[in-house]
Amino acid sequence: MAKALFGHVGGADPRMISEMRRLQQRVRDLEAELMRLQEENDALAAGGGHEDDVLVLDREPALT
Repeated sequence: MAKALFGHVGGADPRMISEMRRLQQRVRDLEAELMRLQEENDALAAGGGHEDDVLVLDREPALT
């Protein structure tokens, strides 16, 4: 039964470990982006919502 749970006796698969690390880094990157966007949103909301004050933000190009 233990062999079935671990896949084989040799331990964890290096490819699986590599993929897990890659996904963990992606989660950290997305969390950092979320925090940045929340701070940016808070700053815009605190600005009073003046439509005359236009902020030029760094934006990624649209998909074509």
